[in-house]
Amino acid sequence: MTTISLCMIVKNEEAVIGRCLESVSKIVDEINIVDTGSDDRTKEIAAKYTERIFDFTWIEDFAAARNYAFQQATTDYILWLDADDVFLEKDQEAFLELKNTMDSQIDAVSMNYNLAFDEENNVTSSLRRYRLVKRERGFKWIGNV
Repeated sequence: MTTISLCMIVKNEEAVIGRCLESVSKIVDEINIVDTGSDDRTKEIAAKYTERIFDFTWIEDFAAARNYAFQQATTDYILWLDADDVFLEKDQEAFLELKNTMDSQIDAVSMNYNLAFDEENNVTSSLRRYRLVKRERGFKWIGNV
């Protein structure tokens, strides 16, 4: 079976990080949180899900922070999420199916990335992004992210 590390960069996300981590805590093998300077309860909430919390001094560079987060991963694949992302139950099931059946030759998997919602929380804008990448391939973020 494929193993997956969640890698997130966060700052002052106490309002949403618990919901995000709860939605993925049973479908990933490792959770890595890279905090870029929170002064709220973000790290305290994250600590309920993982001991792997790292500090990264913010240098106005999302790519540097995400690359540092990727360096913390120890499993086969890296999943990156933002703190306000949530895996719905149907998405959790699909992700577990992917995890259990994925060919190890696959380097990256694209997933829907929802950008905007209407007043009833229906997706009004989305695109596909590579959200799961093979760690040994050394994927790097470059430039403005």
